[in-house]
Parts: sequence; structure tokens; C-alpha cells
Amino acid sequence: MSAVSTGCGPRLPSGRLAPRPALAWLAVCLLLAALAASASGAMPIPWSRLPTLLWGEAQPGDRLLRSVLLDIRLPRVLLSMTAGAALAVAGAAMQALFRNPLAEPGLVGISSGSALGAVCAIVAGAAGLPAVAGAAFVGGLGATFLAYGAGRRYPGMAGLLLAGIAINTLAGSAIGLCTYMATDSQLRDLTFWSMGSLAGANWRLLAFFGPWTLLLLVYFCRRWRELNALLLGEREAAHLGFALGPLRRRLILAMALAVGPLVAVTGGIGFVGLVVPHLARMLLGAHHRYLLPASALGGALALTLADCAARLVVAPAELPVGLVTGLVGGPFFFWLLFRAGRQMARAGAQ
Repeated sequence: MSAVSTGCGPRLPSGRLAPRPALAWLAVCLLLAALAASASGAMPIPWSRLPTLLWGEAQPGDRLLRSVLLDIRLPRVLLSMTAGAALAVAGAAMQALFRNPLAEPGLVGISSGSALGAVCAIVAGAAGLPAVAGAAFVGGLGATFLAYGAGRRYPGMAGLLLAGIAINTLAGSAIGLCTYMATDSQLRDLTFWSMGSLAGANWRLLAFFGPWTLLLLVYFCRRWRELNALLLGEREAAHLGFALGPLRRRLILAMALAVGPLVAVTGGIGFVGLVVPHLARMLLGAHHRYLLPASALGGALALTLADCAARLVVAPAELPVGLVTGLVGGPFFFWLLFRAGRQMARAGAQ
């Protein structure tokens, strides 16, 4: 990672974008993507009709289009923006915490714990999103606290990482056992839930999830100095006056609070927390004062475009959005590995 400071930002290396214009362009691209996603689908809506449908008086022939836009498309677009921003910012914070650009929120068991809670609720016969979401939230928090309780017995972050690997393995085995015990209808629900989907978006869900996520995003963005210090190393961060133990606990809890409800609502959506922060770091550098807002905007943009593509590729049916992010993020992950290998080989040759 490039050099960072805990106060004002360093000079930008060659090839990096100026932060404020880059953030402005990301915001413009996100607005255009939101408009495109609102107008696209099995029932396309002309862009010129969007203002009238949103704020004007609906004509008798516009009632169906207005219902599609306000009751289906807009909640889904807003949920994709909110979920993408939460995943990307949590990923950026996780990468700073582990000082590893390949880290992501599922590394300490948050995603797998939430998935296990949701799967147990479905197999137990829980009906409706609130029951499944609540179980997933409890599972994510439980896995996080278990990982932290087991990992803090070892110095540094190595113990937490090993505990997360163990929790992911146990949760995967438990999910497999629940899948084996599920009925045919439950197995279908589990299959589609695990692939990730934003089809359950509605205004009631957004009324809870939106403010909750916004508060957590503000919290992460206000921690940019601490995250910059973590990039310098644990000893250097301690010399700068940061209490690492409480800082780790607060960051991990905030990640669980952000990702746990998200997994409960959307299912498994991978690679957004890995790919988007890395791209933002390549464009703007590792200064978290700008990296965190860029990750939020980039994550919202990426998931909005992925969900739009999922609705258009096989219209009038739709693909699970987790498949789309996986098809894009998987090759990118391999590219990151090959790129890191080349950099290590070049450094060794020097």
C-alpha cells in the first residue's frame, strides 16, 4: 500500500486521481446508474417519463408505470445502493485492520455466521423476512464475538484471522447439514437465498435499513485517522496514541452491525467488499479520508449496475445478483493474485 498519513493527505503519486473531482464523478455516475436502473427492466420506462411519474400527476395510462417505478424499481435501486456502500466500506475497513488488500468482511466469520442463522431459520420453518433477517443478524453477531473472543488470546490479528477461518469452516459444515435436512421447498428457498437477491426490497425495509447503514457509514468515515494509523503497523499506531484493543473491538462490532443485517436481507453477495475498495485504492491511494467515501460511492455504483444487469440478461426473468458479482469478482480476484505475485517477484529480483 502507498504511504499514508494520519492527518492531512500526502501528495498524490503519478497516475492517481485528485480526490474531490474523483468523488464528484463517482457521484454523477451513481446518479446516472440509478436512473438507468429505474428505467430498465421487463417493463422499460422512457427516461423522459421519469420526472412526470415521480412528481407529476399520473395520467390514467401511467398508473401501471408509476406503480412499477415507485413500488418496485425505486426501493430496489435504493437497496442496491445502500447494500453496495455498506459492503464496500466494511471491506475497506477490514483491509486496513488486517493490513491486507485481499481481506473482506467474511474473513472473520461475519457473513458465514449470518448465513448460518438464516439457513437455520428457514429449515426450522420460520416464515417471512423478519424472522429470517433476525436469525441472520443474531448469527452474524454471535460469530463475530466468538471470533474475537477466541482470537484475542493471541497477539496481533493472527489469532482473529485463524478464528475466522475456523468459524467459516464450522458454519459451512452446519449449513451443509441444514441443507441435507431441508425439504424440497426449503431447499429451493435456501438455494435462491444463498445466491443473493434484491427482489425483497420495499419501503418498509428501507425505512429501517437505510438510516441504520447511513449511521454506520458515517461512523466508519469518521475513523479515517485510526484506519490510516493501522496501515503504518500496530507498533507505530500505538506510538501515535491509538489504543489498539478498543479500536479493534469497535471496528469489528461496526462491521458486524453493517454486514449482518445486509446478509439477512440480500443473501450472499460476494466480492463487492473486496473489489471496490481495491479499485478505489488504485485510483485515489490509501488515504482513508477519501478512500472510504470513494468505496461507498463505488460500492453503490457496482451493485446497482450488477442488479440492473441481473434483471436484463434473462428478462423477463432475472439472475441472482450474487451470480453477477461472482462472475465479475472472481476473475478480478485472480488478477489481484497474479499482480501481487508479479510485484513480489519484481521486488525479489531487485
